[in-house]
Amino acid sequence: MAMAAIRREGKRLLNPAIAIRSSVFSDELANPLGARSISTQIVRNRMKSVKNIQKITKAMKMVAASKLRAVQVRTENSRGLSQPFTALLGDTPSVDVKKNVIVTLTSDKGLCGGINSTSVKVSKALYRLTSGPEKETKYVILGEKGKVQLVRDSKNSIEMSVSELQKNPINYTQVSVLADDILKNVEFDALRVVYNKFQSVVAFIPTISTILSPEAIEKESEAGGKLGELDLYEIEGGETKSEVLQNLAEFQFSCVLFSASLENACSELGARMSAMDSSSRNAGEMLDRLTLTYNRTRQASITTELIEIISGASALTG
Repeated sequence: MAMAAIRREGKRLLNPAIAIRSSVFSDELANPLGARSISTQIVRNRMKSVKNIQKITKAMKMVAASKLRAVQVRTENSRGLSQPFTALLGDTPSVDVKKNVIVTLTSDKGLCGGINSTSVKVSKALYRLTSGPEKETKYVILGEKGKVQLVRDSKNSIEMSVSELQKNPINYTQVSVLADDILKNVEFDALRVVYNKFQSVVAFIPTISTILSPEAIEKESEAGGKLGELDLYEIEGGETKSEVLQNLAEFQFSCVLFSASLENACSELGARMSAMDSSSRNAGEMLDRLTLTYNRTRQASITTELIEIISGASALTG
């Protein structure tokens, strides 16, 4: 409702021709000879629109600020979920595989600065880097805003899209079901999760987390490096190495996706709070300029009427 109200007021403010026509007709009906009152009426209408927008932006800032603290605490607590996987498997964003899936996290709502555009730009750059003649790269989009931007030039590359992830408070059960659905419907050698990592209310860092498939992990393990240390562990319980890696990859993806969803939600609220604060200040400055213009126009109209009255009186007595 707040976004719809802003759009309505914005249209009134950005289309002065409509306001001029309506004010001209109303003023001509009320005062056919008072053409000077038209300009002040236009300024009053614009001042009213700016005040309404300022009220909405201030309310949205307060709502974002009230939600931010709770999400920030949960985000900081969730960071420990993915750290053990990074310590064990490392993070290999430069790994070269044939099937890449880019999981782009964006928001469902706008008015939050450039947070969604940043995620989309990073995803597009990553798409260009991982594409090739013998390679296949697909998108999995979480959030309506990312889908709207990527569908313009990458419609055929979108494998799956999910919206309204943040309609309810994000929890691990919800995210794990979503992660399981993605793993069942998408074939991959590497999953690359693109999200915004929360730093502060005014700062967030575009981040890429890479999850390899069990087959890719085995290939990297044979090649040595960080993943080569997996052979130092003994497997107990009768499970094979491939089964352990399969379970490990699924659990890693659900944990990384849960942490990334909270990080992105926290960054969204911080960006919205900052954007609405800037909008409120800009509305206040615009209102000050319009008030000054209104006072000058009103004073000029009064001065002109006084001059006409004095001139008429002088003509009668003269």
